[in-house]
Amino acid sequence: MADRKLRLSVLDQSPIRRGSNAVEALQESVKLAQLADRLGFTRYWLSEHHNTRSLAGASPEILIARLAAATKHIRLGSGGVMLPNHSTLKVAENFRLLEALYPGRIDLGIGRAPGGDRLTAHVLNPSNTFEPRDFVQQINDLEGYLSDSREAGTIHEKVIAIPKIDTAPELWMLTSSGESGLLAARQGWALSFAHFIYHVGGPQAIKTYRERFKPSRFLNEPAASVGIFVFCADTQEKADELQAMMDYRLLSFEKGRFDEFPSYEEVRDYEYTDMEWQRVMANRGRMIAGTPDQVKQRMLKLADEYDVDEIVAATMAEHVEDRFRSYELLAEIFDLEPRNVS
Repeated sequence: MADRKLRLSVLDQSPIRRGSNAVEALQESVKLAQLADRLGFTRYWLSEHHNTRSLAGASPEILIARLAAATKHIRLGSGGVMLPNHSTLKVAENFRLLEALYPGRIDLGIGRAPGGDRLTAHVLNPSNTFEPRDFVQQINDLEGYLSDSREAGTIHEKVIAIPKIDTAPELWMLTSSGESGLLAARQGWALSFAHFIYHVGGPQAIKTYRERFKPSRFLNEPAASVGIFVFCADTQEKADELQAMMDYRLLSFEKGRFDEFPSYEEVRDYEYTDMEWQRVMANRGRMIAGTPDQVKQRMLKLADEYDVDEIVAATMAEHVEDRFRSYELLAEIFDLEPRNVS
């Protein structure tokens, strides 16, 4: 385990902190992407969420373009685009355009969840039936558009995705249950397991994906990563503070309260019921929090359990300095190679 060399990446949900706003949250994303680029992180993924006042990332493809222009080397991608919310052709053309602008730096991560509630998903795409077979058809159509298929009897015989380019974005399937992992194996895509959403069954899902993987025009051999909430701090006191904030936030999400902005003082003084505390302890399986030595050992253990060499770290904190410092510490403890971005 100690010899495993890890690549680190970032998942940014563009959180809007207490007393701030969406404009400031998006500017924070720009600065964090630039920091991650300098520190040597592998990729920087952006999520898609809707109908919430606590997250600003409604359109990852637009934010990808902004961040790619502000960085030099780091890969930029969606973590992910919720495909049923959209026209498949439009997604293909958005990411082809991004790949044309920033060749070799674009990831297209696809998910099936609504990124919010079902009513909002229906408004985004009134033809969305939420049926698994329709998602599979969208995946097949997306591949056809990105590979310039002109197969007779399909839509690709008459409709192409522009601009026509010689490269394609790197394709990733996102999953928190393993079901989409089977689809990723069949299609020959890379797979990222969202441990920060559901922390049970992930290692087996990755193992099954590797066993059933079929090479494709997009990927010759299986590639996998795991995403988790990470909070690394210089002191135990600060690490406990960051964890306490996330304890409360995740419990609030489970209660349907997505737009609460409590201070640490409010969280610290909150008295959990026995049932609430059980949920808090269960949710701690979705995160790693601690000082550098603690975090390193737990992340290495997680990578060993999943048999992956890349961890995607999502970090939210009450103060921007704590969020940025966490990523700086991760880069230090895993000896990432800093990049010249001037």
